[in-house]
Amino acid sequence: MIIKKSDIPALLEALADGQQVLVPGVEDGISRFVAYGPGVVPRFDLQLTKEPPKESFFPRTEKMLRWKRHEGALSFEQAQVANEPFVLFGVRPCDMASVDRLDQVFLTKGYVDTFYQARRNAATIVAMTCTSVAETCFCDSISASPNQAPTADIVLRDAGDVYTVAAQTEKGTTALETWKPLLADGDPQVEDVSCTLKVSMDGVPEKLHRMYDDPLWEEVANTCLTCGTCTFFCPTCFCFDISQDRRADEGNRFRCWDSCMFTDYTLMAGNHNPRAKKDARVRQRFMHKLSFFHDRYGENLCVGCGRCIIDCPAGVDISSIIDKIGAAHV
Repeated sequence: MIIKKSDIPALLEALADGQQVLVPGVEDGISRFVAYGPGVVPRFDLQLTKEPPKESFFPRTEKMLRWKRHEGALSFEQAQVANEPFVLFGVRPCDMASVDRLDQVFLTKGYVDTFYQARRNAATIVAMTCTSVAETCFCDSISASPNQAPTADIVLRDAGDVYTVAAQTEKGTTALETWKPLLADGDPQVEDVSCTLKVSMDGVPEKLHRMYDDPLWEEVANTCLTCGTCTFFCPTCFCFDISQDRRADEGNRFRCWDSCMFTDYTLMAGNHNPRAKKDARVRQRFMHKLSFFHDRYGENLCVGCGRCIIDCPAGVDISSIIDKIGAAHV
């Protein structure tokens, strides 16, 4: 099936009737997924949004429960989970792969995060494969293909004046019922693209187990500012802190994004910090991305989107670090 590009605005209008539709856009000078509505111009021409769609499922700050004290007794009320249906429209394959990684963290291995689960179940994800790649893209070496998004509910592929349309899940098949008036038969040729930046992950997860005390970490730490930019723009970083605000005998407990790059992330009672030094925090980040997560879930936590390469103020490049690990004789 196909849909004309000229019919996409009509499609978005139809989808937005009764539910939120998030599209790539520019808001306050930053490209991110924004709510479609009057005055919003979808930016499907962007290779990637600066901010990934992670916040749609895992918000920066999220209230978890409210507590009250009355006559010495404590009562608790869990925050209402966000479960209103919404459409995430225009997700690139690497970002779809990042959602798959978050699914592993929040929904598997014997624990289900109900806040994440509610948002994930409420979402219909429409992916758009890539028509070009940036020089910092390397998804096809590490996690995915710029030409496929197999776990998206619906995938669109650019074929000139039209997109090819394919439902890939039961939810996607149901969603296409809304699209029917704008769909037509067709199977045009779509040209594949590939990343120019290449890395090899052969043996990297295993090598890292033997590189705990390698000089590489001090070398990277000498450049790294541990500012956390990489973690906040990363589509798969999921570290968070739990805190609370208190007003007399009541308050809220909430969680907010945190970063393994920050000194106090691992600060414990008694002022002990197992990763007080910068090189230890740098080591943790790359070992988690490239080895520890792989050990637990069988996949790399890095999806090759290149955002950390683009936005690192110190020029730390994860692809070159992968090359150095691969070349190490350990």
